[in-house]
Amino acid sequence: MTQQTKTLDVEGMSCMHCVNAIKKSVVALPGVSKVEVDLIGKKVAVDFDPNLVDLGKIKAKIEDAGYEVV
Repeated sequence: MTQQTKTLDVEGMSCMHCVNAIKKSVVALPGVSKVEVDLIGKKVAVDFDPNLVDLGKIKAKIEDAGYEVV
């Protein structure tokens, strides 16, 4: 299993509800093993298996939750 870690800049997060919403939606994707959200730094770090999920799907999940990947 090949793990990758990508850090995305995300706008629109303002509270712990935002952090939890992003974590819950992204970690539900097959192949995602870990999601860390830095509310102050406006960053989301995702550990995932690129054979199971691509970065586009991860970004789409964040945007579907109401946040902007920049």
